[in-house]
Amino acid sequence: MKSALRKMGNSTGLILPKPVLQELGVETGTVMDIVVDNGRVVATPVVRDLHEGWAEAARQIGAEDLSEDAMVWQGFPNEDDDGLTW
Repeated sequence: MKSALRKMGNSTGLILPKPVLQELGVETGTVMDIVVDNGRVVATPVVRDLHEGWAEAARQIGAEDLSEDAMVWQGFPNEDDDGLTW
Protein backbone atom coordinates (compact mmCIF):
# COMPACT_ATOMS: atom_id res chain seq x y z
CA MET A 1 0.00 0.00 0.00
CA LYS A 2 1.33 3.44 -0.90
CA SER A 3 0.48 6.91 0.37
CA ALA A 4 1.92 10.25 -0.76
CA LEU A 5 3.26 12.89 1.61
CA ARG A 6 0.98 15.93 1.72
CA LYS A 7 1.46 19.56 2.67
CA MET A 8 -0.35 20.42 5.95
CA GLY A 9 0.19 24.04 6.94
CA ASN A 10 3.92 24.49 7.57
CA SER A 11 4.41 20.73 7.92
CA THR A 12 4.18 17.65 5.76
CA GLY A 13 1.95 14.74 6.72
CA LEU A 14 1.48 11.12 5.79
CA ILE A 15 -2.12 9.98 5.50
CA LEU A 16 -2.61 6.49 6.92
CA PRO A 17 -5.39 4.54 5.21
CA LYS A 18 -8.20 3.18 7.39
CA PRO A 19 -7.05 -0.48 7.10
CA VAL A 20 -3.62 0.51 8.49
CA LEU A 21 -5.22 2.38 11.40
CA GLN A 22 -7.45 -0.60 12.14
CA GLU A 23 -4.53 -3.01 12.07
CA LEU A 24 -2.64 -0.80 14.53
CA GLY A 25 -5.72 -0.37 16.71
CA VAL A 26 -5.47 3.43 16.63
CA GLU A 27 -7.73 6.27 15.60
CA THR A 28 -7.52 9.96 14.83
CA GLY A 29 -6.00 11.78 17.80
CA THR A 30 -3.89 8.86 19.05
CA VAL A 31 -0.48 10.08 20.22
CA MET A 32 2.32 8.33 18.34
CA ASP A 33 6.04 8.02 19.11
CA ILE A 34 7.94 8.58 15.84
CA VAL A 35 11.56 7.55 15.26
CA VAL A 36 13.81 7.01 12.26
CA ASP A 37 15.44 3.56 12.23
CA ASN A 38 17.86 2.70 9.39
CA GLY A 39 16.13 5.07 6.99
CA ARG A 40 12.63 3.92 7.95
CA VAL A 41 10.01 5.89 9.82
CA VAL A 42 8.64 3.86 12.73
CA ALA A 43 5.48 5.14 14.43
CA THR A 44 4.32 3.42 17.62
CA PRO A 45 1.18 4.28 19.61
CA VAL A 46 2.05 5.79 22.99
CA VAL A 47 0.49 3.73 25.79
CA ARG A 48 -0.42 5.98 28.69
CA ASP A 49 -1.03 5.00 32.29
CA LEU A 50 -4.80 4.89 32.85
CA HIS A 51 -4.35 6.69 36.18
CA GLU A 52 -2.12 9.43 34.79
CA GLY A 53 -3.08 12.77 36.31
CA TRP A 54 -5.33 11.32 39.02
CA ALA A 55 -3.03 12.30 41.92
CA GLU A 56 -2.88 15.93 40.78
CA ALA A 57 -6.65 16.04 40.23
CA ALA A 58 -7.21 14.68 43.76
CA ARG A 59 -4.87 17.36 45.18
CA GLN A 60 -6.80 20.07 43.34
CA ILE A 61 -10.15 18.77 44.55
CA GLY A 62 -8.83 18.57 48.11
CA ALA A 63 -7.61 22.16 47.93
CA GLU A 64 -11.00 23.54 46.84
CA ASP A 65 -13.21 25.37 49.31
CA LEU A 66 -16.29 23.30 49.97
CA SER A 67 -19.75 24.78 49.58
CA GLU A 68 -22.12 24.68 52.53
CA ASP A 69 -24.03 21.80 50.89
CA ALA A 70 -20.81 19.80 50.40
CA MET A 71 -19.85 20.28 54.04
CA VAL A 72 -23.31 19.04 55.15
CA TRP A 73 -22.89 15.87 53.06
CA GLN A 74 -19.47 15.21 54.57
CA GLY A 75 -21.12 15.02 57.98
CA PHE A 76 -23.94 12.73 56.81
CA PRO A 77 -23.88 9.60 59.00
CA ASN A 78 -23.73 6.52 56.81
CA GLU A 79 -22.41 3.92 59.23
CA ASP A 80 -25.89 2.68 60.15
CA ASP A 81 -27.86 1.32 57.19
CA ASP A 82 -30.72 -0.15 59.30
CA GLY A 83 -33.43 2.07 57.84
CA LEU A 84 -32.23 2.02 54.22
CA THR A 85 -33.57 -0.21 51.45
CA TRP A 86 -31.11 -1.20 48.73
